[in-house]
Amino acid sequence: MNAAIQLAELLGLERQPVAITFRESAPDGVSKIETAAPSGCTYWKFAAEGQTFYTEASDHYGCPIGAHTHGVDLPVETAKELEGLVGTMVELEYIDMQEVAELPRRAEPFGVVIYAPLLDADFEPDVVLVSGNAKQLMLLAEATHSAGVDCATSMVGRPTCAAIPAVIESGCSATNLGCIGNRIYTGIADEELYFAVNGARIDRVIDRLKVIVNANRELEQFHRGRLS
Repeated sequence: MNAAIQLAELLGLERQPVAITFRESAPDGVSKIETAAPSGCTYWKFAAEGQTFYTEASDHYGCPIGAHTHGVDLPVETAKELEGLVGTMVELEYIDMQEVAELPRRAEPFGVVIYAPLLDADFEPDVVLVSGNAKQLMLLAEATHSAGVDCATSMVGRPTCAAIPAVIESGCSATNLGCIGNRIYTGIADEELYFAVNGARIDRVIDRLKVIVNANRELEQFHRGRLS
């Protein structure tokens, strides 16, 4: 059974899981995004809604911080915009300069990124991105731990897009609460958050998720019984 179908059924997801992969060049049979979005995470929204497409470096210039985490080399003017945005965030005491220096970032040269609903992806994703409520992602986090693919520090902080390079580099998984920019651009609900899994490990995680979901059903009955 398709991984996306299993994830949706086991967790009761409302949004489709998204497949994301980085490649050197555009793949055959996949169209380029028609219009550049204001943020890299906007492309997650498009893919969750059913679109399959790829983006080039220039399609990420509208979000300097997202471009930075994805390893996009910025033109001079956009790089200045990034510096200005970071400066504003520091002035607001939203972040400090040390935090900026420690942001996860892809090290490989940027070619293209392919986005698709996991259900339709005919490529092995670098990252599978799931959005859902706390209980749904609790189950997924327990499954990644059971599968041995969780990280020592499983929470990746702001910006949300930093979870992508973090998971690619670690080969594991990461929880992300979503930053304010992401919430504006993607429209996810206040109670939703993200969980990113290294694409090469998704089948192993799903195998354990089946066990974890069943175990939680049984344990729920046990704990409810103690209240009666």
